[in-house]
Parts: sequence; structure tokens; C-alpha cells
Amino acid sequence: MNTLRTGMLLAALTAIFMGVGYLIGGTGGMVFALVLAGGMNVFAYWNSDKMVLSMNRAREVDASSAPEFYGLVRDLAANAGLPMPRVYIADNPQPNAFATGRDPDHAAVCATTGLLQVLNREEIAGVMAHELGHVKNRDTLTMTITATLAGAISMLANFALFFGGGRNSNNNPLGFVGVLVAAIVAPLAAMLVQMAISRTREYAADRAGAEISGRPEALASALAKISGAAHRVPNMAAERNPAMAHMFIVNPLSGARMDNLFSTHPATENRIAALMQMAGSGGGYSRSAQAPAATRRPSVAVPRVGTTGRSRGPWG
Repeated sequence: MNTLRTGMLLAALTAIFMGVGYLIGGTGGMVFALVLAGGMNVFAYWNSDKMVLSMNRAREVDASSAPEFYGLVRDLAANAGLPMPRVYIADNPQPNAFATGRDPDHAAVCATTGLLQVLNREEIAGVMAHELGHVKNRDTLTMTITATLAGAISMLANFALFFGGGRNSNNNPLGFVGVLVAAIVAPLAAMLVQMAISRTREYAADRAGAEISGRPEALASALAKISGAAHRVPNMAAERNPAMAHMFIVNPLSGARMDNLFSTHPATENRIAALMQMAGSGGGYSRSAQAPAATRRPSVAVPRVGTTGRSRGPWG
């Protein structure tokens, strides 16, 4: 199902890309866009994770540089039956996290410094278990390629607005109307494709995260804290590249709180309610049932990140 969904998503985004090419340059523009889209799909498959991590200025950590955080992820990955992912920390004051990578064998998880500073250990475990849920459900390929292609469609649409306004029918068969369609409708359509699977994917990752960590109530508490802070603390990396907003556990962009057609995530209140229902129903989600030992220790102080970009203390 996930493979089919990924294929359909890529096909839809490629079709939009080709449509913008046609509106800019007619048949020749459409053929060029098709070739370009094919090349971008291949490039995104192999490199989109590196691009997303780079855009967030994330640095890789290991058992030496961030022993407690790395060990926590290692225990959770073992709980999930997953290979150990690469672990990253992004120097970003907004509490948030995301996962990326084309498959579980090439996955990476990233937490912001804000998340490590704001949440306690059990809440951090819930968040990272959610991200590993994305890895386990093989959502990460969909998310990273979608972010890459949606961003490319927006750039191409901007190109159409500034350079595609000529009246030469050979180059622009629909004239200025076609330019407006390319500049306005195409990015909107790309965004709707992104939204099409977002809610189901996030709910599924919440459930998987609760199963991996054994603490649905800790994940619910984390979501409440992250959502409250995300609208007060800007995430400049996401603001500069909004096409990747859907990759984060909570929408990192300001002003998008409603669970509607244009939201990148389900309403946090709905996600919390679903998690608390899981916690209340039993189902093996006891306070210690499936949680790794690291999540049951007391929380620890999280050091600030210095101006040199290096952090001091147990969370790296």
C-alpha cells in the first residue's frame, strides 16, 4: 500500500510539474518538464534526505557526542525492530522533530535543540518513537520526495509568473491566463497532494509511536507542549522552505492551527484525544510495559547550545 501510495503521489506531482511546463512553453515546455521531473525524482530518491538535513542545518551525533539522546533512540529502534537510524540534532529553538530517508536501512531522525530543552525524557522518547513510526511505516520516502518536488513546482510557478507572460502562442499557448494558472493553481494543487495523505500518516505514526515507546500519554503531553511553542517560536528553516513543513511532528509554520483542507497536520487536540483514548483503553500501554529502560529514568537538564554550534552535556 505504501509503495502504491508513493507511486501515485510521484505521478500526481510529476503531472503538475508537466502541466506548469506546458503553460510556460507549450509542448516543448511539457517535454522538458517531464525530463526534468524524471531527473529530480531519481535525484530526490537518493539525495532528498541529505537536502532536508542540510536545509535544517542538522549535525549528526553518535554515542560519544550525545550519549543519552543517541542511546534513547537506539533503545526505541530496538523496540521497533528497526535498524539503528542516523541521529541528528538541529540548532533550532522551536521544539520539533522529523524523520527522513528512503527506507529503514537508510533512515535518519532529527530533533531540534528546542525539543531537547523543553521536553522531559519520556516526552522526548514519545516524539522519537513517533518519528521511528514514520520510518517503520515507510513514510519517509514519500515525505522527502514530496518536499523536494513541491518546492520545485513552486519555483517553476514563480518562474512562470516572472518570465512566462509573453503572448507568443508557440511558447505560451494560453497567454497570461496560463501564467496565472501556473503561478497560482499549480502550487495549490501540489500543496493539496501533500495534504492528501498527511492526516492518516500522522495518526498512524502516533499510534506506532505509542506502541514503540509504550507511553501514549507521554507523546500526548509532548504534542501539547510542541504545539503551544511552535506558534510562539519561529522555525526559520521551515519558513524559508515551507514545502517541507509536513515532515515535522507538528506544523512548524506560524498560523496553521485548524484541522482543515489546507492544514499540513491534523489538529493537535484530535491527536491528543486519540492518544489518551489509547492510554485509557489499556491494550498493553502501561507506564512501563513497552518502554525502554532509558525512558523510565528521571529527566535530565538539557544544556544550551553555544554560539560555536557545539553543545555541552548529556543530550549533545
